Amino acid sequence: MEHFNKILKKVGFSSIVVSLIFAILGLVLIMKPEGTVKFISYIIGTMFILVGIVRIMTYVFSKNKYDFYNYDMLFGIISILIGIVAIIYTDTIGTIFRIIVGIWIIYSGLTRIDLSIKLKELNSIVWTYSLGLSVTMLLCGIYILVNSGAIVITIGVLMLVYAIIDIIESVFFMKNVNKI
Repeated sequence: MEHFNKILKKVGFSSIVVSLIFAILGLVLIMKPEGTVKFISYIIGTMFILVGIVRIMTYVFSKNKYDFYNYDMLFGIISILIGIVAIIYTDTIGTIFRIIVGIWIIYSGLTRIDLSIKLKELNSIVWTYSLGLSVTMLLCGIYILVNSGAIVITIGVLMLVYAIIDIIESVFFMKNVNKI
């Protein structure tokens, strides 16, 4: 049982770390909204281009070896094209980023609602606070996901709110691990 408690506390700690990363990213989006999305797009594009170049080089240097199943040239060309698209269409990358963040926050909110229900079954007095925070988190995720006009600053603020709520939830969880 002690081993199980340690695992649950590690899960709570890793959730806090992820939330801190979200908080930092949220603050960066608030302070430098447009530049951050472009920067992320450039990084993603550059990574795809570099992977493509490496794959093409791998193909060239391993020519006539294992050619039957060697798709490195094709993979490299497609990767370079994806990288170029990511660099050119930074607005699209921003939309994809918004959708991914929204889905992640909705998922976290739903898992926290489940945790709140389990805390209620244990007659823990914090279940109502946990449920309220979880529903707030869920609503933030839905807002980010469905609001295509959500500007980057709003996404940053909601990410920061999510991170704070998630940290509070994780602390509640870690304090009640022994009851679970």
